[in-house]
Amino acid sequence: MSSEGKRLKNFIAAGLLGVFAVSVPLTAHAHVKRIHDPKVEAKTVEREERSVPTLREQVEKVFVAPVKQAFKIDTPEVSVKPTVSASDASIIGTPIATQSQCVKYLLRNNPRPNLPVSAEQIVAYYYEEGRREGIRPDVAFCQALKETGFFRYGGDVVPEQNNYCGLGTTGGGVKGEYFAPPQLGVRAHIQHLLAYSSTRRPTMPVVDPRYGIVRQAYGSRTLGTWQDLNGRWAVPGNYYGQEILSMFRDILIQ
Repeated sequence: MSSEGKRLKNFIAAGLLGVFAVSVPLTAHAHVKRIHDPKVEAKTVEREERSVPTLREQVEKVFVAPVKQAFKIDTPEVSVKPTVSASDASIIGTPIATQSQCVKYLLRNNPRPNLPVSAEQIVAYYYEEGRREGIRPDVAFCQALKETGFFRYGGDVVPEQNNYCGLGTTGGGVKGEYFAPPQLGVRAHIQHLLAYSSTRRPTMPVVDPRYGIVRQAYGSRTLGTWQDLNGRWAVPGNYYGQEILSMFRDILIQ
């Protein structure tokens, strides 16, 4: 067994021993709290009931949580040149719009988006994944709004696919790619943008099925702006990038 394997085995054994070494009372105990009422000189005593942690909660605290922390994957954000102007059309950069502005823009155009998560959560995924790869999350979110019709759908892609950017769709009923959790759909979208705009590999394992196809086709070449996606991401794609940027600027002035 490797040293890493022995360390994990000892860690697990110690955690389990700690769990079952704890004496678990069968009933709740009272917690005494002293309360001072300024109207009277004496302090009053109030007893409040406090439930005893269950065995499952103790296992989570003593064993599961430390393991999660010990083997947590650290994925720092990529350092990129900050985006400082709404007129900047670069794909790579940092957000200008806030998450709150993105949520308000979506709900103003579609109060009931067809999503498995809340509007706030889907926006948070775009900001998390976009910042991780140096892709502008606010503009990428606008691309998702354009591709899905503000998450109304109605085209070849169905909501259950969690495919927010038309990955793999070619028209004529071809639905394209499926992603189980919605965050993976967002991650694939961001990675696909990275494939076009940079030769740098994603910081996370590749979930975009077409990432390698784009990188092989472009080699050392990259696309710098959203307008460069015209006729490439969407065909014919006339004004495709311009329309995405127009939506982004609408977010800023709403």
